[in-house]
Amino acid sequence: MAAELNIPAAPPIEGTTHLHSGKVRDLYRIDSGQHEGRLLMVASDRISAYDFVLDTTIPDKGEILTRMSLWWFDQLAGLVGNHVVSTDVPASVAGRAVVCERLDMFPVECVARGYLTGSGLLDYQRSGEVCGIPLPAGLQDGSRLPEPIFTPATKAELGDHDENVDYEAVVEAVGDDAAAELRMLTMEVYGKAHLVARERGIILADTKLEFGRRPDGTTILADEVLTPDSSRFWPADEWQPGRAQASYDKQIVRDWLTGESGWDRTSGEAPPPLPEAVVDRTRARYVEAYELLTGETF
Repeated sequence: MAAELNIPAAPPIEGTTHLHSGKVRDLYRIDSGQHEGRLLMVASDRISAYDFVLDTTIPDKGEILTRMSLWWFDQLAGLVGNHVVSTDVPASVAGRAVVCERLDMFPVECVARGYLTGSGLLDYQRSGEVCGIPLPAGLQDGSRLPEPIFTPATKAELGDHDENVDYEAVVEAVGDDAAAELRMLTMEVYGKAHLVARERGIILADTKLEFGRRPDGTTILADEVLTPDSSRFWPADEWQPGRAQASYDKQIVRDWLTGESGWDRTSGEAPPPLPEAVVDRTRARYVEAYELLTGETF
């Protein structure tokens, strides 16, 4: 059973019908006007940790995620198409929403890893493999892999953990041809993005991508792409295998929750509100990632 996430009710937006809310994004159907029948995807300022959506929000987070995704979609335009139709959105969500295509989404989280950490590290410590891919002995937290690997996961219900699976599970879910295409596109996107980030002093350790299929059968990128919510970005000059890495994401929140806050993540109780200092530091980390990667001032 999925955990109770306590996601706030999505605000109504004139001319749309609310369809779904996730941990961060709210999805609406556009019911009239130029984009009738399209989707409106809104990134909120919500933040989640340990499968809870926190009561505290991070100011400007939704806009940072949206602007970063749009920047990356432009960088990747020569590799793969994406679902964005327009950034002409209602004033109430300007800057943090996009009009996008309706797609038949693949039921797979497409993950590429160039470095060993997180759930991949746990798999490796148990079996010497990640998603059925054998890796050399002696790797540590933060080790660079001999080459990037495709480590897919199942899409879990809200509140449940995604589960790492092997490539054969993807084949069973979507078929041989689609699985091969998803793996190819995922690794091409990671390869391009890793080079772009590295030029800016950032290591892209891993990233999660989502793909959908247009009615004509074309596979394209959807949802967000290469944001601190879907990727691990590390400062290259601080990288040191054998320990947890400094990161441009919500690790500040996780560390406070499991340390200073006194909250027991196994208790089933919701996390406490974040102190203002933790909110400010988390926002600053997201802004820093955006500005370093894009070269733009937020």
